[in-house]
Amino acid sequence: MKILAIDTSSKICSVSILEDNTLIIEKHNNDEKTHSQKLLPLIDLTLKEANLTLSDINLLACCQGPGSFTGIRIGISTVKAFADVKQIPIIGVTSLESLAYNIKENSLIATIIDAKNENVYFSMFELVNNSYTQIIEPISDNIHNVINKINSLSISNNSKKLVLVGDGSVIHKQLLENNILNINFATNKENEQTSISIGLSAFDKYNSNLYTPQYSISPIYLKKSQAERSLNGEK
Repeated sequence: MKILAIDTSSKICSVSILEDNTLIIEKHNNDEKTHSQKLLPLIDLTLKEANLTLSDINLLACCQGPGSFTGIRIGISTVKAFADVKQIPIIGVTSLESLAYNIKENSLIATIIDAKNENVYFSMFELVNNSYTQIIEPISDNIHNVINKINSLSISNNSKKLVLVGDGSVIHKQLLENNILNINFATNKENEQTSISIGLSAFDKYNSNLYTPQYSISPIYLKKSQAERSLNGEK
């Protein structure tokens, strides 16, 4: 199965092609402001360098968010257009889930993405023998409340290694270290959101029969846009 995966939810616009769970090629651009101009040429370049066309693709994978509101819409509208034209199935993956797939060692994985003003997007997963299970649904919350959630879960699973991944874990590293025992932080590379992990997660979901012909991909924002918050006097 050839998978075309894209991620436009962060400042990095990433496009990958995988054969099942093996990477064929990955290309990226790190200027968030040009996602709308760069995504289609980047997809075209990636396909050409892999000697493939869109007709060779068996599965489309896209990040649903949370993350950049504009970037998420660009990515989803692009894969929906491809799917309509070529009748290719789509699998949606959250940015929090894709970060979990950057970690390969059996562990509890807390994925944390910065959402400004001490707020973060957060979820938790358990990885056992290459199988990822989501144990806390994606939420938007204050970092202090997230610390309490991590502590509650890690205490009840104190025999498991706890790994924190995502830019939120980097920004709030000192606070997390001071309030959570026995934590491990992902490497800089593991903290990057890329389409590679989107493709890996989508492949697992497809093989777990989580896709049906009626499956519909839609954005997952978890919080209001900055414009909506400003209008309501919120941070």
